[in-house]
Amino acid sequence: MRRSFAAPSILIGHSLGGAAVLAVADEIPEVQAVATIGAPSDVGHVLAQFSSHVDEINENGEAEVALAGRNFTIRREFIEDATRQKLEDKVSKLGRALLVMHSPIDQTVGVENASQIFKAAKHPKSFVSLDKADHLLSREADARYVADIIAAWAGRFVEQEMAVDAGHDAVVVSETGLGRFQNTVLAGRHQLLADEPTSVGGLDTGPTPYDYLSAALGACTAMTLRMYASHKKQALGLVTVAVSHGKVAADHCSDCGEAANGRGGKIDRFERVISVEGEIDEGLRDKLIEIAGKCPVHRTLEHESAVVTRVVGREEVA
Repeated sequence: MRRSFAAPSILIGHSLGGAAVLAVADEIPEVQAVATIGAPSDVGHVLAQFSSHVDEINENGEAEVALAGRNFTIRREFIEDATRQKLEDKVSKLGRALLVMHSPIDQTVGVENASQIFKAAKHPKSFVSLDKADHLLSREADARYVADIIAAWAGRFVEQEMAVDAGHDAVVVSETGLGRFQNTVLAGRHQLLADEPTSVGGLDTGPTPYDYLSAALGACTAMTLRMYASHKKQALGLVTVAVSHGKVAADHCSDCGEAANGRGGKIDRFERVISVEGEIDEGLRDKLIEIAGKCPVHRTLEHESAVVTRVVGREEVA
């Protein structure tokens, strides 16, 4: 990851995965924070739950074992590596922010493991009790709760990293090295992905550039309509804007207006459909169309813009 994009700044692990991230965190200098979910404080505690398979694993190199009602393939290398780890020593020397999450009714890895991890760790550290959750977080509500807590807790560390990468007003787009087209998009403290569909060689992990352009038009339209309604104290239900983009032959586009006049070949056509909750009369309908046409992104797309380009070395980027 460090060679292709960036080393991880946050490690998150569940169950034995939690033990794994605690064990390796000190080997990754870029790691700023570690979160564990239902992690054992002693790997041997969990290994003991499938001790009856140890001979099979040693003989065949792997075996399928059951944990918390689900089957997992455990390999000999995993057991050998796990038994070498002294997690309490690792945790005491972690030197990173730690979030420990555990259910008090966990029947696979008892909550006392969380207590031992938390006690061994030095500040900054936090503990969250996952009341009524099972070990695998099989209820969607529990899984969402854990995800929300981790996202909120990890936000400060992600934002710090992004501030270094995009500490200016520009939107920064960088190739990740994954697939042919995947890029990260940093806009202030917001991080997004841009990609292309698999049909053209992308990974389909994010919107396409034209999707983002359509999103800009849709968002600008909705915000402009809301500003108009607020200014005029006009009751207006929630606004939804659907935008589709395509390239059409200029001489066959009957509703493209001046954009198609005197032009050959193809032009970009954005079709915008605005829907509003509740009833709207004909007068308001016409007014919304008028106001939508005044949104800044609409005006930018309607008129030619100047795009000034220069190429610099990476070390020249401020």
